[in-house]
Amino acid sequence: MRKKHWIALLILTVFVTSFITAGCGSSASGTKEKIALKAADNQPDGYPTVEGLRHMAKLLNERTQGRITMDVYPGGQLGGEKETIEMVQSGTLAVNRISTGSLAGFNSKLTAYTLPFVFRDATHMWKVLDGKVGQDLLRDLEKDGLVGLTYYDAGARSFYTKSKPINSPAEAKGQKIRVLQSKIFVDLVDALEASATPMGFGEVYSALQTGLIDGAENNPPSLWAMKHYEVCKYFALDEHMMIPEVVIISKKVWDKLSPEDQKIVAQAAMESSQVEKKLWIEYTEQALKELIAKGVVISKPDKEPFRKAVTPMYEKYPQYKDIITQIQAVQ
Repeated sequence: MRKKHWIALLILTVFVTSFITAGCGSSASGTKEKIALKAADNQPDGYPTVEGLRHMAKLLNERTQGRITMDVYPGGQLGGEKETIEMVQSGTLAVNRISTGSLAGFNSKLTAYTLPFVFRDATHMWKVLDGKVGQDLLRDLEKDGLVGLTYYDAGARSFYTKSKPINSPAEAKGQKIRVLQSKIFVDLVDALEASATPMGFGEVYSALQTGLIDGAENNPPSLWAMKHYEVCKYFALDEHMMIPEVVIISKKVWDKLSPEDQKIVAQAAMESSQVEKKLWIEYTEQALKELIAKGVVISKPDKEPFRKAVTPMYEKYPQYKDIITQIQAVQ
């Protein structure tokens, strides 16, 4: 009986030891478990942000010999922006490419990025994003259950219209301009004495056709991709807003990664940002060429009168004064 008891104890010991080893995420040979991530983007295939995520996935696969993989789901397949952010918070979705404008609904400090002319130009914007201010704001996302990995480019937003261009604040007066359903966008148009008309992006084309609105504002790729150029023949590149994008990962997912894997994921994301920025520049240049070919008159108005006209609206947002001061102090 003692011999049987000893054998049973030995078997139990081996079983428990094997169970504990498996629970640590490694096999008996020390091989790490595979990690499969899902990434969401609401833009279509071929869009720079989607290709940026795909480059990140490629780097992860190469640098871990296939141990870490990331499948990219473009075109809003996994849900809208608000929905996918909530999925990342809960850990049901690992990675998301999202506009800081949308993320501001979850972390109000990011609202500062959406204020008009808060960035002097693209060079200034990237100095801010890559510097202390931008990196501090990424780190601040952790309290919201998100880890900010890197920024992506989304270009600059400008006005496009049907009957006459908006080359000065005076030419904006009285025009009905579609804006995002956001107070800051409404305040921007109101500051130019135009009539702000909030509506969904998918409604813009028919609203332009029917005369419900006289124009809208967005970046060149959006004007081209949505075929709004078929109705709007004037595009004034005042570049009143530069709202960056962010690649985020669920903090719940992040905390389960080893320090080594966290470094691999973070590095792949940062390198993908450089690819996305290059693609964005090329994409924008191509969109502008296509727009000109379709008869769109493109102008580059003096930005200073626009800047002066909208700066007083900053007083409506005193809670962002410190961040705005830090952004504008970057040289």
